[in-house]
Amino acid sequence: MLTKIFEFAMRISPRLSRAMIRFWYQMLVVIDRQREITFMNYGYASLDPGANGLALNDAERDNRYCIQLYHHVAAAVDLTAKDVVEVGSGRGGGASYIARYLKPRTMRGIDLSDKAVDFCNTHYSTAGLTFTQGDAENLPLQDATVDAVVNLESSHCYGSMEKFLSEVHRILRPGGYFLFSDHRDRDKVEVLHKQLKDAGLMLLTETDITDNVVKALELDNDRKAQLIERKCPRLLRRRMEEFAAMKGTSTYHSFASGSSRYLSFVLQKNGG
Repeated sequence: MLTKIFEFAMRISPRLSRAMIRFWYQMLVVIDRQREITFMNYGYASLDPGANGLALNDAERDNRYCIQLYHHVAAAVDLTAKDVVEVGSGRGGGASYIARYLKPRTMRGIDLSDKAVDFCNTHYSTAGLTFTQGDAENLPLQDATVDAVVNLESSHCYGSMEKFLSEVHRILRPGGYFLFSDHRDRDKVEVLHKQLKDAGLMLLTETDITDNVVKALELDNDRKAQLIERKCPRLLRRRMEEFAAMKGTSTYHSFASGSSRYLSFVLQKNGG
């Protein structure tokens, strides 16, 4: 599965893991010249058949499930008039959604890939929304300057989760929130719990959303398949299908079988 590939790369060298991330963003520059790919997460779907979906505009509906994952994570607290940072902002769709719908005072996306940051600064023009190149383990921000940090489906690629969490704690203002969601192999979940506890952040809520993610992967499978077939060279399609957790891949199976768990958290820095 993709997580195991990154874990193997990190055992060899954190630099190798980061090089792999940069490779995917460089590849997207080539295969997505029409700028259609603005989200790269696995998505979220409600398990309640009577639940109302988010009200989205026509341009956003293709990315509904990816947007719903951002909404699940970032809308867990009121971000109105707050200074918000997303670490691992990727192609920028999530940061743009937060800036436009959740109404923070400022919204900054930070990503390791300069190509991703260039894409975002060219593609988005929402007031208060900016993108900066930076390392999750050495964030380019002053101490206690942020009200909320969003981190979605990115941390499993980091060289040191402990360094990242230390940086989150450092940049948050007292009472600030860490809105966090990611997946781990089942036998690594307790390690994650310990890392979060040791970071000095108070746990407010934890939710296992694995079944929601699996449902979203299934509902969004055909759209992703068409996108990959249209944009991706044949030689790379299998790798891109694995990256996107398409049905039939080992990544999809890891979630469907329960060997990987997808969790979301709301944590808070003391002192609010």
